[in-house]
Amino acid sequence: MTPTDLARIHAAAFADTRGWSSNEFADLLTPPHTQIFSKTGGFAVTRTIAGETELLTLAVAPDFQRRGIAKSLLSDWLSQAARVADTAFLEVAADNLGALALYSQMSFLQSGRRKSYYARANGEAIDAILMTRALT
Repeated sequence: MTPTDLARIHAAAFADTRGWSSNEFADLLTPPHTQIFSKTGGFAVTRTIAGETELLTLAVAPDFQRRGIAKSLLSDWLSQAARVADTAFLEVAADNLGALALYSQMSFLQSGRRKSYYARANGEAIDAILMTRALT
């Protein structure tokens, strides 16, 4: 997927926030420790370094949601990361109930909270839930 493809899917998946631009994705994918996992209609961008792996973003276009794509992307990421990392972590908006359920199903546990971290298009501020999972 090109940075333009990533930006298009991200904007559609996160219509209530500011989507990341193609330039932001191009910059994000430049460092050697950043990985992209993709499936038709969705992708995950991760960073793995120093025994830790982080999910930077995961997006599935609305027309492709509820088909297991996000779970498959997470499984691909965690399988690959388990070879080189001990811990996986991510953050998710507190109002993203589908993602919270999926991450819990994938054995992530809440490890913290950032108050009013995400800004919605309507001006509402939403907490970020920090989640962690051991890989070893």
